[in-house]
Amino acid sequence: MAEIEGKGGKKGTPRVDLTPMVDLNFLLITFFMFTTTMSKPKAMQIQMPYKDEKLKEEEKSKIKKDAALTVLLSRDHRIYYYEGIGDDPNQAPDVKVTYFKDQGGIRDVIINKKKAINNLISQGVLKSTDKLTVLIKPDSTSTNGDLVNALDEMTINGVPVYAVVDITPVDLDFIKATEAANPAAQ
Repeated sequence: MAEIEGKGGKKGTPRVDLTPMVDLNFLLITFFMFTTTMSKPKAMQIQMPYKDEKLKEEEKSKIKKDAALTVLLSRDHRIYYYEGIGDDPNQAPDVKVTYFKDQGGIRDVIINKKKAINNLISQGVLKSTDKLTVLIKPDSTSTNGDLVNALDEMTINGVPVYAVVDITPVDLDFIKATEAANPAAQ
């Protein structure tokens, strides 16, 4: 507490003892250390496919071309995409370019593809159990951030089936051919 010291009855300057304040600071620091929780690491949940050895080849689920969308991640945050799986050597798919943007980006492409699949289901071309399947193929020039953004888009749009797959040389040729046909996309 404050004490007033003086000589011979004169008033002196007050002196404050700060020892209890140091104790209070240590108590507060200890309290906040015990009550604060450390941030927990966040991990993305990945569902691995179930492998049943008893399934016959014709019973296994295969990607239907009408329900598939292939996304090729490339340099400068470019996204090349085409409908289907691009396995017909006689007919190259119609490869288009987009980005991660609000209007006209990959999100709109996914939404439009889901609408097209629902139309095919209502017409009877696809079964009601057929769902949109997205194949994400990052190339060596894409960034990890692009892959994470693509996975986020799958979660945001509620895409039930998607897979990260190695890009093939044929897909790289699709990218080169698209860039050659459209120099503004480079």
